[in-house]
Amino acid sequence: MTPPYTLYSDFNCPFCYAMHERMHEMNLLDRCDWRGVQHAPQLPRPMKPWQGSLGAELRHEVTFVQRLAPGLPIALPPGKPNTRPAIEQAAALLRHDRSHGMAFVRDTYRALWCEGRDISDPAVLRQLVEQGGGSPESAGTINDESRQVAQDWEAAWHATGQAGVPFMISSEGDRLVGCVPPEEIRRFFA
Repeated sequence: MTPPYTLYSDFNCPFCYAMHERMHEMNLLDRCDWRGVQHAPQLPRPMKPWQGSLGAELRHEVTFVQRLAPGLPIALPPGKPNTRPAIEQAAALLRHDRSHGMAFVRDTYRALWCEGRDISDPAVLRQLVEQGGGSPESAGTINDESRQVAQDWEAAWHATGQAGVPFMISSEGDRLVGCVPPEEIRRFFA
């Protein structure tokens, strides 16, 4: 059965990371169909260090998230990676075992936003799959089906007309945009 809420999110967005952690703490993720999308598909593989104005923008985002979510474990990563490989890996795992897939999603956010790891690196993704108890040869292998799932998520997100993340939509069409306070999340799920 499909959960009544769809959450569109991108691993390289600190606001998505904060929202995911907030919803995890509120025990609401089980009511959501998590879908990874790329809000910045032009980002490089492997991740490149951000300097100058890009570095300042990244520092500003992290500082802003720290104000939005005091106490959230977050560190300034060296840059932002392309998230297509991580999204396809999440799609593969979620298709096979939702709990393992959601553990991978949380571990992947934390790998980037707490440890500064390059989540576009296949070796990092393999480690994260194994960390969650899977093996690279298991049903969590990225294949044409998981790539298609990721493409379908992206197309469905674009079809909403919403360009930002995090973005949540209920089965009734109610929308919640951005990393909002817990009270707004509770109202949305009420």
